[in-house]
Amino acid sequence: MSTPSGPTGAPSNQERKPLFNEDAERGVLGAILLDATKVLDLCVEKQINADSFYGRNHQIIYAAMREMADDLRPIDVLTLADRLTVQGRLETIGGTAYLNHLLDAIPTAAHAEYYIDMVRQQHLLRRIVEAAHAAELECYRSDEDADHILSKVEGSFFGIAPTRSGGQAPWNATVKQTMTLIEHIKQTGKGLSGIPTGFADLDEMLLGLHNGELIVLAGRPSMGKTSLAMNIVEHIALGRTDNQPRPVGIFSLEMSREQLVMRMLSSHAAVSAHKIAAGMISPASHGLLMQAADLLMKAPIFLDDTGGLEILELRRRARRMKREHNIAILVVDYLQLLHAPERSREGRQQEIAYISGSLKNMAKELKIPVLALSQLNRAPEGRDRAEPRLADLRDSGAIEQDADVVCLLYRIGRDHEDTGEAGAAGQDNTLENPNVVGVNIAKQRNGPTGEVKLVFRKEVMRFETMAPAGVGEEAFSILEGGA
Repeated sequence: MSTPSGPTGAPSNQERKPLFNEDAERGVLGAILLDATKVLDLCVEKQINADSFYGRNHQIIYAAMREMADDLRPIDVLTLADRLTVQGRLETIGGTAYLNHLLDAIPTAAHAEYYIDMVRQQHLLRRIVEAAHAAELECYRSDEDADHILSKVEGSFFGIAPTRSGGQAPWNATVKQTMTLIEHIKQTGKGLSGIPTGFADLDEMLLGLHNGELIVLAGRPSMGKTSLAMNIVEHIALGRTDNQPRPVGIFSLEMSREQLVMRMLSSHAAVSAHKIAAGMISPASHGLLMQAADLLMKAPIFLDDTGGLEILELRRRARRMKREHNIAILVVDYLQLLHAPERSREGRQQEIAYISGSLKNMAKELKIPVLALSQLNRAPEGRDRAEPRLADLRDSGAIEQDADVVCLLYRIGRDHEDTGEAGAAGQDNTLENPNVVGVNIAKQRNGPTGEVKLVFRKEVMRFETMAPAGVGEEAFSILEGGA
Protein backbone atom coordinates (compact mmCIF):
# COMPACT_ATOMS: atom_id res chain seq x y z
CA MET A 1 0.00 0.00 0.00
CA SER A 2 1.36 3.42 -0.98
CA THR A 3 1.95 6.04 1.65
CA PRO A 4 -0.79 8.71 1.63
CA SER A 5 0.14 12.13 0.35
CA GLY A 6 -1.51 15.52 0.10
CA PRO A 7 -3.87 16.59 -2.71
CA THR A 8 -1.03 18.00 -4.81
CA GLY A 9 1.29 15.08 -4.33
CA ALA A 10 3.11 16.70 -1.40
CA PRO A 11 4.52 14.29 1.17
CA SER A 12 2.40 13.49 4.19
CA ASN A 13 3.41 14.43 7.72
CA GLN A 14 4.92 10.97 8.19
CA GLU A 15 7.20 11.48 5.15
CA ARG A 16 8.40 14.99 5.97
CA LYS A 17 11.94 15.33 7.24
CA PRO A 18 13.46 18.35 8.95
CA LEU A 19 14.79 20.86 6.45
CA PHE A 20 18.49 20.87 7.23
CA ASN A 21 21.74 19.30 6.08
CA GLU A 22 23.82 18.21 9.04
CA ASP A 23 26.90 17.46 6.96
CA ALA A 24 26.81 20.97 5.45
CA GLU A 25 26.46 22.56 8.89
CA ARG A 26 29.43 20.56 10.16
CA GLY A 27 31.35 21.51 7.02
CA VAL A 28 30.83 25.24 7.66
CA LEU A 29 31.90 25.01 11.30
CA GLY A 30 34.89 22.82 10.44
CA ALA A 31 35.96 25.23 7.71
CA ILE A 32 35.88 28.09 10.21
CA LEU A 33 38.18 26.14 12.51
CA LEU A 34 40.55 25.67 9.55
CA ASP A 35 40.44 29.25 8.18
CA ALA A 36 38.39 31.49 10.45
CA THR A 37 39.09 34.85 8.77
CA LYS A 38 38.20 33.82 5.23
CA VAL A 39 35.22 31.60 6.05
CA LEU A 40 33.61 33.97 8.56
CA ASP A 41 33.85 36.76 5.99
CA LEU A 42 31.97 34.53 3.57
CA CYS A 43 29.38 33.80 6.25
CA VAL A 44 28.83 37.51 6.89
CA GLU A 45 28.54 38.15 3.16
CA LYS A 46 25.90 35.41 2.82
CA GLN A 47 24.07 36.66 5.94
CA ILE A 48 24.64 33.46 7.92
CA ASN A 49 23.75 33.84 11.59
CA ALA A 50 23.23 31.41 14.44
CA ASP A 51 19.60 30.81 13.44
CA SER A 52 20.77 29.67 10.01
CA PHE A 53 21.85 26.41 11.67
CA TYR A 54 19.24 23.82 12.58
CA GLY A 55 21.10 21.96 15.32
CA ARG A 56 21.09 23.71 18.68
CA ASN A 57 24.70 22.66 19.32
CA HIS A 58 25.70 24.15 15.96
CA GLN A 59 23.91 27.42 16.81
CA ILE A 60 25.85 27.68 20.08
CA ILE A 61 29.18 26.94 18.41
CA TYR A 62 28.67 29.43 15.59
CA ALA A 63 27.52 32.18 17.99
CA ALA A 64 30.67 31.66 20.08
CA MET A 65 32.84 31.81 16.94
CA ARG A 66 31.25 35.12 15.90
CA GLU A 67 31.81 36.57 19.36
CA MET A 68 35.47 35.56 19.26
CA ALA A 69 35.89 37.11 15.81
CA ASP A 70 34.31 40.36 17.03
CA ASP A 71 36.75 40.34 19.95
CA LEU A 72 39.65 39.73 17.53
CA ARG A 73 40.46 36.44 19.26
CA PRO A 74 42.06 33.55 17.33
CA ILE A 75 39.70 30.65 16.65
CA ASP A 76 40.83 27.05 16.95
CA VAL A 77 39.69 24.01 18.90
CA LEU A 78 41.48 25.01 22.11
CA THR A 79 40.39 28.69 22.17
CA LEU A 80 36.82 27.78 21.18
CA ALA A 81 36.63 25.11 23.90
CA ASP A 82 37.87 27.69 26.41
CA ARG A 83 35.21 30.21 25.32
CA LEU A 84 32.44 27.60 25.57
CA THR A 85 33.70 26.51 28.99
CA VAL A 86 33.49 30.08 30.27
CA GLN A 87 29.92 30.23 28.93
CA GLY A 88 29.09 26.90 30.60
CA ARG A 89 28.13 25.36 27.27
CA LEU A 90 31.02 23.07 26.36
CA GLU A 91 29.30 19.89 27.53
CA THR A 92 26.02 21.03 25.93
CA ILE A 93 27.58 20.90 22.47
CA GLY A 94 29.28 17.56 23.03
CA GLY A 95 32.58 18.58 24.59
CA THR A 96 36.01 18.99 23.06
CA ALA A 97 35.56 15.64 21.32
CA TYR A 98 32.78 17.09 19.15
CA LEU A 99 34.92 20.11 18.23
CA ASN A 100 37.70 17.77 17.13
CA HIS A 101 35.10 15.83 15.14
CA LEU A 102 34.14 19.07 13.31
CA LEU A 103 37.77 19.75 12.50
CA ASP A 104 38.24 16.22 11.17
CA ALA A 105 34.99 16.38 9.14
CA ILE A 106 36.61 18.23 6.22
CA PRO A 107 40.25 18.16 5.09
CA THR A 108 40.23 21.68 3.59
CA ALA A 109 38.27 24.93 3.70
CA ALA A 110 38.32 25.21 -0.09
CA HIS A 111 34.67 24.17 -0.43
CA ALA A 112 33.40 26.36 2.41
CA GLU A 113 31.30 28.60 0.12
CA TYR A 114 29.44 25.55 -1.19
CA TYR A 115 28.62 24.38 2.36
CA ILE A 116 27.57 27.90 3.37
CA ASP A 117 25.14 28.11 0.45
CA MET A 118 23.61 24.76 1.40
CA VAL A 119 23.06 25.97 4.97
CA ARG A 120 21.54 29.23 3.68
CA GLN A 121 19.20 27.39 1.30
CA GLN A 122 17.89 25.07 4.02
CA HIS A 123 17.39 28.00 6.39
CA LEU A 124 15.43 29.84 3.69
CA LEU A 125 13.20 26.80 3.16
CA ARG A 126 12.51 26.59 6.88
CA ARG A 127 11.52 30.27 6.95
CA ILE A 128 9.17 29.73 3.99
CA VAL A 129 7.51 26.81 5.78
CA GLU A 130 7.17 28.84 8.99
CA ALA A 131 5.59 31.73 7.07
CA ALA A 132 3.21 29.34 5.29
CA HIS A 133 2.17 27.76 8.58
CA ALA A 134 1.60 31.18 10.14
CA ALA A 135 -0.49 32.16 7.10
CA GLU A 136 -2.62 29.05 7.47
CA LEU A 137 -3.27 29.77 11.14
CA GLU A 138 -4.11 33.40 10.30
CA CYS A 139 -6.73 32.28 7.79
CA TYR A 140 -8.49 30.09 10.34
CA ARG A 141 -8.15 32.25 13.43
CA SER A 142 -8.38 35.86 12.24
CA ASP A 143 -11.63 37.82 12.03
CA GLU A 144 -10.16 40.28 9.50
CA ASP A 145 -11.32 40.34 5.89
CA ALA A 146 -9.49 38.26 3.29
CA ASP A 147 -7.85 41.24 1.55
CA HIS A 148 -6.26 42.39 4.81
CA ILE A 149 -5.02 38.87 5.60
CA LEU A 150 -3.59 38.53 2.06
CA SER A 151 -1.65 41.77 2.47
CA LYS A 152 -0.18 40.64 5.80
CA VAL A 153 0.71 37.21 4.42
CA GLU A 154 2.30 38.66 1.30
CA GLY A 155 4.31 41.04 3.47
CA SER A 156 5.56 38.19 5.63
CA PHE A 157 6.78 36.27 2.58
CA PHE A 158 8.35 39.38 1.05
CA GLY A 159 10.15 39.94 4.35
CA ILE A 160 12.03 36.69 3.84
CA ALA A 161 13.77 38.04 0.73
CA PRO A 162 16.04 40.66 2.39
CA THR A 163 17.65 37.90 4.44
CA ARG A 164 18.92 36.35 1.21
CA SER A 165 20.81 39.44 0.07
CA GLY A 166 20.79 41.89 2.93
CA GLY A 167 18.84 41.53 6.13
CA GLN A 168 20.36 42.22 9.52
CA ALA A 169 24.06 42.97 9.51
CA PRO A 170 26.47 43.12 12.45
CA TRP A 171 26.74 46.57 13.98
CA ASN A 172 30.47 46.83 13.32
CA ALA A 173 29.89 45.98 9.65
CA THR A 174 27.21 48.67 9.40
CA VAL A 175 29.55 51.29 10.90
CA LYS A 176 32.29 50.21 8.48
CA GLN A 177 29.96 50.51 5.48
CA THR A 178 28.85 53.97 6.59
CA MET A 179 32.44 55.14 6.96
CA THR A 180 33.15 53.80 3.46
CA LEU A 181 30.34 56.01 2.16
CA ILE A 182 31.74 59.01 4.05
CA GLU A 183 35.20 58.39 2.59
CA HIS A 184 33.69 58.17 -0.89
CA ILE A 185 31.91 61.50 -0.41
CA LYS A 186 35.14 63.06 0.86
CA GLN A 187 37.21 61.79 -2.05
CA THR A 188 34.73 62.65 -4.80
CA GLY A 189 33.57 65.91 -3.28
CA LYS A 190 29.97 64.93 -4.08
CA GLY A 191 27.64 65.19 -1.14
CA LEU A 192 24.78 63.26 -2.74
CA SER A 193 24.02 60.20 -0.64
CA GLY A 194 20.64 59.45 -2.23
CA ILE A 195 19.13 59.27 -5.72
CA PRO A 196 19.57 62.64 -7.49
CA THR A 197 16.37 64.44 -8.53
CA GLY A 198 18.02 66.17 -11.47
CA PHE A 199 17.56 69.64 -9.95
CA ALA A 200 20.87 70.91 -8.57
CA ASP A 201 19.43 73.33 -6.00
CA LEU A 202 16.98 70.73 -4.72
CA ASP A 203 19.68 68.06 -4.49
CA GLU A 204 21.92 70.48 -2.61
CA MET A 205 19.23 70.77 0.08
CA LEU A 206 18.03 67.15 0.15
CA LEU A 207 21.29 65.36 -0.84
CA GLY A 208 19.11 63.18 -3.05
CA LEU A 209 16.14 60.93 -2.29
CA HIS A 210 17.02 58.30 0.31
CA ASN A 211 15.95 54.69 0.74
CA GLY A 212 13.26 54.11 3.35
CA GLU A 213 12.07 57.73 3.27
CA LEU A 214 8.59 59.06 2.53
CA ILE A 215 8.87 62.30 0.57
CA VAL A 216 5.65 64.30 0.25
CA LEU A 217 5.32 66.82 -2.59
CA ALA A 218 2.24 68.97 -1.96
CA GLY A 219 0.52 71.90 -3.60
CA ARG A 220 -2.80 73.36 -4.69
CA PRO A 221 -4.42 72.06 -7.93
CA SER A 222 -2.65 73.03 -11.19
CA MET A 223 0.47 74.06 -9.32
CA GLY A 224 2.65 71.54 -11.17
CA LYS A 225 2.97 68.66 -8.68
CA THR A 226 2.59 65.93 -11.29
CA SER A 227 4.84 67.74 -13.77
CA LEU A 228 7.65 68.09 -11.22
CA ALA A 229 7.26 64.45 -10.17
CA MET A 230 7.42 63.26 -13.80
CA ASN A 231 10.46 65.45 -14.47
CA ILE A 232 12.16 63.77 -11.49
CA VAL A 233 11.08 60.36 -12.82
CA GLU A 234 12.60 61.19 -16.22
CA HIS A 235 15.90 62.29 -14.67
CA ILE A 236 16.13 59.13 -12.56
CA ALA A 237 15.01 56.62 -15.21
CA LEU A 238 17.36 58.07 -17.84
CA GLY A 239 20.22 58.61 -15.39
CA ARG A 240 20.68 62.19 -16.54
CA THR A 241 22.54 63.41 -13.43
CA ASP A 242 24.91 60.55 -12.66
CA ASN A 243 24.64 58.40 -15.80
CA GLN A 244 23.03 55.61 -13.76
CA PRO A 245 19.55 54.81 -15.12
CA ARG A 246 17.34 53.40 -12.38
CA PRO A 247 13.97 51.57 -12.64
CA VAL A 248 11.05 53.72 -11.46
CA GLY A 249 7.55 52.63 -10.43
CA ILE A 250 4.55 54.97 -10.80
CA PHE A 251 1.02 54.67 -9.44
CA SER A 252 -1.11 57.26 -11.24
CA LEU A 253 -4.50 57.32 -9.55
CA GLU A 254 -5.67 60.56 -11.18
CA MET A 255 -4.39 60.52 -14.77
CA SER A 256 -4.52 57.75 -17.36
CA ARG A 257 -1.33 56.30 -18.74
CA GLU A 258 -1.94 58.04 -22.07
CA GLN A 259 -2.29 61.44 -20.39
CA LEU A 260 0.83 60.88 -18.32
CA VAL A 261 2.92 59.75 -21.28
CA MET A 262 1.61 62.70 -23.31
CA ARG A 263 2.93 65.02 -20.61
CA MET A 264 6.30 63.31 -20.52
CA LEU A 265 6.66 63.47 -24.33
CA SER A 266 5.68 67.16 -24.32
CA SER A 267 8.14 67.89 -21.54
CA HIS A 268 11.05 65.97 -23.02
CA ALA A 269 10.54 67.27 -26.57
CA ALA A 270 9.74 70.82 -25.37
CA VAL A 271 6.63 70.84 -27.56
CA SER A 272 3.47 72.54 -26.28
CA ALA A 273 1.04 70.01 -24.82
CA HIS A 274 -1.87 72.15 -26.02
CA LYS A 275 -0.55 72.11 -29.59
CA ILE A 276 -0.15 68.34 -29.45
CA ALA A 277 -3.73 67.88 -28.21
CA ALA A 278 -5.03 70.29 -30.87
CA GLY A 279 -3.13 68.53 -33.66
CA MET A 280 -1.04 71.61 -34.46
CA ILE A 281 2.25 69.78 -34.79
CA SER A 282 4.84 71.17 -37.16
CA PRO A 283 7.29 68.85 -38.96
CA ALA A 284 10.07 70.06 -36.64
CA SER A 285 7.95 69.39 -33.52
CA HIS A 286 7.00 65.97 -34.88
CA GLY A 287 10.68 65.11 -35.24
CA LEU A 288 11.35 66.18 -31.66
CA LEU A 289 8.43 64.05 -30.42
CA MET A 290 9.72 61.02 -32.34
CA GLN A 291 13.16 61.44 -30.74
CA ALA A 292 11.57 61.79 -27.29
CA ALA A 293 9.43 58.70 -27.85
CA ASP A 294 12.44 56.65 -28.96
CA LEU A 295 14.34 57.59 -25.81
CA LEU A 296 11.44 57.21 -23.35
CA MET A 297 10.51 53.79 -24.76
CA LYS A 298 13.86 52.53 -23.49
CA ALA A 299 13.45 54.05 -20.03
CA PRO A 300 12.86 51.52 -17.18
CA ILE A 301 9.54 53.06 -16.09
CA PHE A 302 6.71 50.84 -14.81
CA LEU A 303 3.32 52.55 -14.74
CA ASP A 304 0.09 51.44 -13.04
CA ASP A 305 -2.86 53.76 -13.72
CA THR A 306 -5.55 51.84 -11.83
CA GLY A 307 -7.91 54.36 -10.25
CA GLY A 308 -9.38 54.19 -6.74
CA LEU A 309 -6.76 51.79 -5.38
CA GLU A 310 -6.94 50.63 -1.78
CA ILE A 311 -3.68 51.10 0.11
CA LEU A 312 -3.32 47.36 0.78
CA GLU A 313 -3.69 46.60 -2.92
CA LEU A 314 -1.16 49.31 -3.78
CA ARG A 315 1.35 47.77 -1.37
CA ARG A 316 0.83 44.35 -2.96
CA ARG A 317 1.46 45.76 -6.42
CA ALA A 318 4.47 47.72 -5.19
CA ARG A 319 6.01 44.56 -3.76
CA ARG A 320 5.51 42.88 -7.11
CA MET A 321 7.20 45.80 -8.90
CA LYS A 322 10.13 45.60 -6.51
CA ARG A 323 10.42 41.85 -6.87
CA GLU A 324 10.09 41.72 -10.67
CA HIS A 325 11.75 44.98 -11.74
CA ASN A 326 13.85 46.00 -8.70
CA ILE A 327 12.49 49.55 -8.80
CA ALA A 328 14.71 52.15 -7.13
CA ILE A 329 11.94 54.65 -6.32
CA LEU A 330 8.13 54.68 -6.25
CA VAL A 331 5.87 57.64 -7.11
CA VAL A 332 2.24 57.84 -5.94
CA ASP A 333 0.00 60.46 -7.58
CA TYR A 334 -1.73 61.26 -5.33
CA LEU A 335 -2.19 60.34 -1.68
CA GLN A 336 -5.77 61.56 -1.14
CA LEU A 337 -7.07 59.32 -3.95
CA LEU A 338 -6.09 56.19 -2.05
CA HIS A 339 -8.62 54.39 0.12
CA ALA A 340 -8.56 52.28 3.28
CA PRO A 341 -12.08 50.81 3.67
CA GLU A 342 -11.26 49.21 7.02
CA ARG A 343 -10.60 52.70 8.45
CA SER A 344 -13.19 54.73 6.55
CA ARG A 345 -15.77 54.38 9.33
CA GLU A 346 -13.41 56.23 11.68
CA GLY A 347 -13.53 59.37 9.53
CA ARG A 348 -11.46 60.75 6.68
CA GLN A 349 -8.66 62.04 8.92
CA GLN A 350 -8.07 58.61 10.43
CA GLU A 351 -8.27 56.98 7.00
CA ILE A 352 -5.63 59.34 5.58
CA ALA A 353 -3.49 58.87 8.69
CA TYR A 354 -3.57 55.11 8.10
CA ILE A 355 -2.70 55.59 4.42
CA SER A 356 0.26 57.90 5.10
CA GLY A 357 1.57 55.53 7.77
CA SER A 358 1.26 52.63 5.32
CA LEU A 359 3.23 54.53 2.67
CA LYS A 360 6.01 55.19 5.18
CA ASN A 361 6.07 51.52 6.21
CA MET A 362 6.17 50.53 2.54
CA ALA A 363 9.23 52.73 1.98
CA LYS A 364 11.01 50.99 4.87
CA GLU A 365 9.85 47.54 3.81
CA LEU A 366 10.96 47.92 0.17
CA LYS A 367 14.04 49.99 1.12
CA ILE A 368 13.35 52.62 -1.53
CA PRO A 369 12.25 56.27 -1.49
CA VAL A 370 8.50 56.77 -1.89
CA LEU A 371 7.53 60.11 -3.46
CA ALA A 372 3.87 60.76 -2.63
CA LEU A 373 2.01 63.72 -4.08
CA SER A 374 -0.54 65.42 -1.85
CA GLN A 375 -3.15 68.16 -2.05
CA LEU A 376 -3.16 71.27 0.13
CA ASN A 377 -6.31 72.74 1.59
CA ARG A 378 -7.57 76.26 0.71
CA ALA A 379 -5.95 77.96 3.72
CA PRO A 380 -3.05 79.57 1.77
CA GLU A 381 -5.50 81.39 -0.50
CA GLY A 382 -7.08 83.14 2.47
CA ARG A 383 -3.84 84.59 3.85
CA ASP A 384 -2.16 87.86 2.93
CA ARG A 385 0.88 85.94 1.78
CA ALA A 386 0.02 82.66 0.10
CA GLU A 387 3.12 80.64 0.99
CA PRO A 388 1.83 77.25 2.21
CA ARG A 389 2.63 75.78 5.60
CA LEU A 390 2.79 72.23 6.95
CA ALA A 391 -0.59 72.75 8.61
CA ASP A 392 -2.10 73.23 5.12
CA LEU A 393 -1.67 69.54 4.19
CA ARG A 394 -5.13 68.32 3.34
CA ASP A 395 -7.20 65.92 5.48
CA SER A 396 -4.73 64.86 8.16
CA GLY A 397 -1.82 66.13 10.26
CA ALA A 398 -0.46 62.57 10.22
CA ILE A 399 1.02 63.22 6.76
CA GLU A 400 3.35 65.78 8.31
CA GLN A 401 4.30 63.34 11.08
CA ASP A 402 4.91 60.31 8.85
CA ALA A 403 6.83 62.11 6.10
CA ASP A 404 10.61 62.39 6.27
CA VAL A 405 10.58 65.27 3.79
CA VAL A 406 7.73 67.66 2.92
CA CYS A 407 8.05 69.95 -0.12
CA LEU A 408 5.33 72.58 -0.64
CA LEU A 409 4.89 74.11 -4.11
CA TYR A 410 3.61 77.64 -4.68
CA ARG A 411 3.75 80.17 -7.48
CA ILE A 412 5.96 83.05 -6.31
CA GLY A 413 5.31 85.47 -9.17
CA ARG A 414 1.57 84.93 -9.30
CA ASP A 415 1.13 85.09 -5.54
CA HIS A 416 2.97 88.42 -5.18
CA GLU A 417 1.18 89.83 -8.18
CA ASP A 418 -2.14 88.95 -6.56
CA THR A 419 -1.13 90.73 -3.36
CA GLY A 420 0.09 93.83 -5.21
CA GLU A 421 3.75 93.33 -4.26
CA ALA A 422 5.23 92.80 -7.72
CA GLY A 423 7.37 95.34 -9.43
CA ALA A 424 8.45 97.28 -6.36
CA ALA A 425 11.74 99.08 -6.76
CA GLY A 426 14.71 97.09 -5.52
CA GLN A 427 12.78 93.83 -5.18
CA ASP A 428 13.91 90.54 -6.67
CA ASN A 429 12.58 90.65 -10.22
CA THR A 430 11.63 86.97 -10.05
CA LEU A 431 8.49 88.31 -8.33
CA GLU A 432 7.44 89.88 -11.65
CA ASN A 433 7.39 86.58 -13.51
CA PRO A 434 4.55 84.10 -12.89
CA ASN A 435 6.70 81.18 -14.07
CA VAL A 436 8.87 81.23 -10.95
CA VAL A 437 7.79 78.51 -8.52
CA GLY A 438 8.91 78.15 -4.94
CA VAL A 439 9.62 74.71 -3.47
CA ASN A 440 9.41 75.21 0.27
CA ILE A 441 11.21 72.34 2.00
CA ALA A 442 9.11 72.76 5.12
CA LYS A 443 10.29 69.57 6.80
CA GLN A 444 13.41 67.45 6.46
CA ARG A 445 14.02 64.96 9.20
CA ASN A 446 17.73 64.64 8.51
CA GLY A 447 18.62 67.98 6.97
CA PRO A 448 17.94 71.69 6.66
CA THR A 449 14.71 73.37 5.63
CA GLY A 450 14.40 76.30 3.26
CA GLU A 451 13.24 77.40 -0.16
CA VAL A 452 14.39 76.46 -3.65
CA LYS A 453 13.25 78.41 -6.72
CA LEU A 454 12.48 76.66 -10.00
CA VAL A 455 11.15 77.80 -13.35
CA PHE A 456 7.91 76.14 -14.52
CA ARG A 457 7.41 76.20 -18.28
CA LYS A 458 3.75 75.29 -18.09
CA GLU A 459 3.21 75.12 -21.85
CA VAL A 460 5.58 72.13 -21.99
CA MET A 461 4.98 70.84 -18.43
CA ARG A 462 8.64 71.19 -17.51
CA PHE A 463 10.53 72.49 -14.48
CA GLU A 464 14.05 73.85 -14.81
CA THR A 465 16.67 75.13 -12.41
CA MET A 466 16.76 78.89 -11.94
CA ALA A 467 19.64 80.72 -13.61
CA PRO A 468 22.14 82.17 -11.10
CA ALA A 469 21.24 85.58 -9.74
CA GLY A 470 23.17 88.64 -10.86
CA VAL A 471 23.77 87.71 -14.51
CA GLY A 472 21.49 90.38 -15.94
CA GLU A 473 18.45 90.00 -18.14
CA GLU A 474 19.83 86.75 -19.61
CA ALA A 475 18.95 85.07 -16.33
CA PHE A 476 15.28 85.46 -17.14
CA SER A 477 15.30 84.87 -20.86
CA ILE A 478 14.28 81.27 -20.26
CA LEU A 479 11.18 82.42 -18.43
CA GLU A 480 9.79 84.01 -21.54
CA GLY A 481 10.68 81.13 -23.82
CA GLY A 482 8.38 78.45 -25.19
CA ALA A 483 8.27 75.64 -27.70
